[in-house]
Parts: sequence; C-alpha cells; structure tokens
Amino acid sequence: MYCPEPFAETRPEILRALIQRYPLATLVSMGANGLEANPIPLYLAPGEGPQPVLQGHVARANPLWREAPPDDEVLVIFQGPQHYISPSWYATKAETGKVVPTWNYAVVHAYGPLQVRDDPDWVRQQMVALTAQQESGFTLPWQVDDAPQDFTERLIRQVVGIEIPVSRWMGKWKVSQNQPLCNRDSVVAHLEQQKQPDSGAMAEYVLTSLKDDKKDHSE
Repeated sequence: MYCPEPFAETRPEILRALIQRYPLATLVSMGANGLEANPIPLYLAPGEGPQPVLQGHVARANPLWREAPPDDEVLVIFQGPQHYISPSWYATKAETGKVVPTWNYAVVHAYGPLQVRDDPDWVRQQMVALTAQQESGFTLPWQVDDAPQDFTERLIRQVVGIEIPVSRWMGKWKVSQNQPLCNRDSVVAHLEQQKQPDSGAMAEYVLTSLKDDKKDHSE
C-alpha cells in the first residue's frame, strides 16, 4: 500500500481500535483461479504481545481454507470510515481558491499465514468471543448459548475456523493531515453537519488527528 509518511499509522493500540470497531475484513488470498477476495468478520484476539492474532470462520463449502497456501501470506484489509471532502469546506478557499476535492479514509492492512482450525470447540469459542464483542453495546446482548445447542452445533459443523498470526501490519490514516489547521477545523465542522453514514466517524478521526497536532505545536 502506498503510504506517505504523514498518513502512516503504526501505533498498535490505534490499529487494534479500528479492527475492533470495523471487524468485517476483506481477506485476499491466492486460490485455484488466482487472487480471491472474501469478506469475513475477524476477531482480534486480546493481548498486547508482539504478534496479534486474527480469528474467524468460513463456510466449509468455501474453498478458501483448502486452497490458501499454508506457507504464504494472505492480506487482510480492514476499512474504517471514509468520506468525500469538498474543496468548498476549506477555510483557505476564500483566500486563494487553490483547493481541490479529495477523499479521507482510514484502513489497516495485516499480513500473515492462514492457519486452519477444523475444530468445533475452537470454532464455538471464536463465535462466542466475536458475538460478545459485537453485542457488548446492546441493552440485552444476545449470546450463542441463547440458541438451542443442537441447532448451534449443527451450524458449527458447517464452518471451518481460520486463524492468522499477523507477521506485519500497517495503517493509513488519510484524515486531512496535509491541510493547514484552519482547513482541518473547517472540515470537522462541515462533516458534523453531513447526513452520510460515515460523517460523524470521519469527523472524529480528523478531530483526533487535529488535537494531536495542536498538542505537538504547543509543546
């Protein structure tokens, strides 16, 4: 991934936070017919060790778990918020007119070997963990044990677990860091007025970056 230094994000806690907030990944692997891309929710196992681990499951009928070379890396892409940025939002538009449209986004790319976990107990544990993460904000969170056991056991036998020990990962946060502080302030203000799905989330990302830079300038 092309990533100029101002947009590079390497802090593990920030990368972890995006993955946990946006767990639906695109898993890119080499299959029998060339490159394959599968959307798969992946759970980032807890722990602050040097090697993060992603866990998930796929349908047993999905050739991914059979075809991915065991010794080759797969690429896992986590897409955070993204939003079109209009040049009319920049404070400097009225001063120079030298502004153009762009797109803001935050992504994490993770690489590692795909390991198969064809074990019903492992799959159940992974399902329980991912479900608990996604249900944690609900008033009455659903649990795997809420469904009849024979029903869930039958479904578990229809999937295969996968695990990806992350050998390297990187983030790209393109959130207006290349703009002067006045433009970043105005971008946040305009994003907060939009009605698009990612408007609020992108405003939050730009504001966080803006606060970090203002803090650096004051020290």
